[in-house]
Amino acid sequence: MPTSDPPRPSALRALATVPMTEPPEVAVPRLEVVVEREAGAPADQPKLVVEGEVLRVGSNPANEIVLEDPRVRRFHCRFVRERDGYRLEDVGSTNGTFLLLGPESQVRVRDVDLWPAVHRSGLRLQVGDSVLVVRALEPVDRAPISTGGASGALVGQSVVMRRLHALVDRVAKATCTVLVRGESGSGKELVVHEIVQRGARKDQPFVVVDCGAMASNLVESELFGHVKGAFTGADRVRIGAFEAADGGTVFLDEIGELALELQPKLLRVLENGEIRRVGDRKVRKVDVRVVAATHRDLEREVNQGRFREDLYFRLSVVTLPVPPLRERRADVPALVQHFLEQLGHSSSSLFGSAALSELAQHDWPGNVRELRNHVERSIVLESTSLRASDRPKEEAPAVDPHVPFKLAKEALVDAFEREYLEKLLAEVGGNLSAAARQAGIDRMYMHRLVQKHGLRRE
Repeated sequence: MPTSDPPRPSALRALATVPMTEPPEVAVPRLEVVVEREAGAPADQPKLVVEGEVLRVGSNPANEIVLEDPRVRRFHCRFVRERDGYRLEDVGSTNGTFLLLGPESQVRVRDVDLWPAVHRSGLRLQVGDSVLVVRALEPVDRAPISTGGASGALVGQSVVMRRLHALVDRVAKATCTVLVRGESGSGKELVVHEIVQRGARKDQPFVVVDCGAMASNLVESELFGHVKGAFTGADRVRIGAFEAADGGTVFLDEIGELALELQPKLLRVLENGEIRRVGDRKVRKVDVRVVAATHRDLEREVNQGRFREDLYFRLSVVTLPVPPLRERRADVPALVQHFLEQLGHSSSSLFGSAALSELAQHDWPGNVRELRNHVERSIVLESTSLRASDRPKEEAPAVDPHVPFKLAKEALVDAFEREYLEKLLAEVGGNLSAAARQAGIDRMYMHRLVQKHGLRRE
């Protein structure tokens, strides 16, 4: 492997090449990371050579670069390979990740693009009391991984989506546990459904559990079931999601919201294939493939003590990152056409080249879900503008002065709450956790509001 300078016998080196398969016309950048000093002492022996899309650094043995440094977190930072280079992310570490600019000059970094700075002469980073040297290696070419522009329900011809298409094909043929990670609205559910539809269990039961939408006192019963009399209100036997999906697949949506006290029980299912209904002593065997999804950074959650480390590793046998829409803007025209066809307006002339160009420049914080909602709104309002000032103004509700103030106010608040919740839940696809985050309120309060207005039966 080429390096910028020959290895020194007294240096503990970790040479990390992180190739990612691309179409042949795209050069794949590579990165070399050298552990120059560990916990304040010079390194003196080689560590490892790894391959993968993400190079993780931390004290946990599962990292690609493991530092026995008391000031380094279990998951401290990571190098994420993108199409043109690398990005360095600090994973919520306590002591930070620093870019060393000189003998007495350093800058703390949390999320930074390393390219093209890493090309010049390499960068020195401080992680805890250890020092890493990062350099660029010569790029390499790889064979294409997907030549199609669409893969089932997954629409897109961009490089990142073609990579995802191929990964879904590979994962679908396996039986291992899969963690699908991505921002809210990026299409994680579609990825999960494609994994199931292309797998050997496609004709078997498929059970969805929304870990963020269930009341905390009912989650265990939803997952594992209960026997009659197990608790107040348990007037009959209930079969949980894992029993119902025996022979098929359980999809644990928003797994990052699962209560900490329930995580060991889920871990037992994943490791032993055994469940126990609430209030029952009998252990039952189940044959279930588990696919989980989350918008949360579970490595960061592990560092904060909000997610079990052993469960994280058991869930992430394979991790599929779903790219946000801002990283695949070239797919916007195809997605717009796809949504128009879904809505029965495939021949609409609303979205001309100028409109599509404007949409492609937008950041889309709500990702693909936001784009679909915009397409539907544009059809209704006959305007594709993203500016709120260009949209028709809604009339304010009428106020009847003959109704007592308190009753009139309650009626207006109720009407507002219901309309707000309906639009919010449509925006986030019915995910109560995502709705609570977007509204800036507590999830349980959101749960009570939804029940109050009868928008979802629990």
